[in-house]
Amino acid sequence: MRATGLALLAAVLLLSTACPSQRQSPVNETVRQETMNRKDINDVLREHDDELLAIPGVVGVYVGVLADDKTPCLKIMVVKKSEDLEKAIPKTIDGYPVEIEETGIIRPLTDK
Repeated sequence: MRATGLALLAAVLLLSTACPSQRQSPVNETVRQETMNRKDINDVLREHDDELLAIPGVVGVYVGVLADDKTPCLKIMVVKKSEDLEKAIPKTIDGYPVEIEETGIIRPLTDK
C-alpha cells in the first residue's frame, strides 16, 4: 500500500511539473496582460513623433530594438547628447523603453 501511495505521489508531482503552462504565476500573468494591452509601437511613435521632434537637438525618431536584439524601443536621434536632452526626453513612452542616439546633424541627400 505504501509503495502505491509513493507511486501516486510521484505521478502527481511529475504531472504538475510537466505542465507548467497550466499554472501561471501572478507575475507572468501580469506581464502577459500588459504586453497584450500595450499599443503597437508604431502607433506610439506616430502619436509622439511631433512632440519629440519639437525638442531642441532632436533630429529624428524611429522604432528600433535594445541591445538584446529582441526588445522593441523608440530611438531618439540627437545632434549631441547632453544633460538637458537626457532630462527632456522621457525614459519610456507608453511602456516602451526610449534610447537616445547621438547622430550629429542629419541633412537630406542632394541630387547631383
